[in-house]
Amino acid sequence: MKAALELLVTLIMRFEGCRLTAYQDVAGIWTIGYGETLGVKEGMVWTQAQAESVLRMRVAQFLLGVYHRAPMLWLEPPERAAACGSLAYNIGLGAFNASTVKRKTNDGEWQAAANAFLLWNKAGGRVVNGLTIRRRAERGVYLSA
Repeated sequence: MKAALELLVTLIMRFEGCRLTAYQDVAGIWTIGYGETLGVKEGMVWTQAQAESVLRMRVAQFLLGVYHRAPMLWLEPPERAAACGSLAYNIGLGAFNASTVKRKTNDGEWQAAANAFLLWNKAGGRVVNGLTIRRRAERGVYLSA
């Protein structure tokens, strides 16, 4: 799990970036740090250390949630869990749980699961270029296993 956790932290840092002042994302959700939304309100300000600490804690929670929902990942290389964790961190564990990515992963259908990452490139009902790029990268990490 440690390898998956470190890879997942790297993925999230790459795609979320870090902003130390609360802002509204493309869907209008208040966000801070590396994409943290839990309890975030307008006007919040964090330190870099706080952003990194919260990221590591939340990433560990999401990774455990992914393993719980897709137990097949315990037997797979860490890249698959990290890619699924990055997706779940971005779309939420509930959406991940209902996803074709999770279902196909649990069925051992790696190519179909990888292709399903590409379906999650919308925010507010419209395609977002940054999400398309992120999903392609997650798909690539998933398939690199």
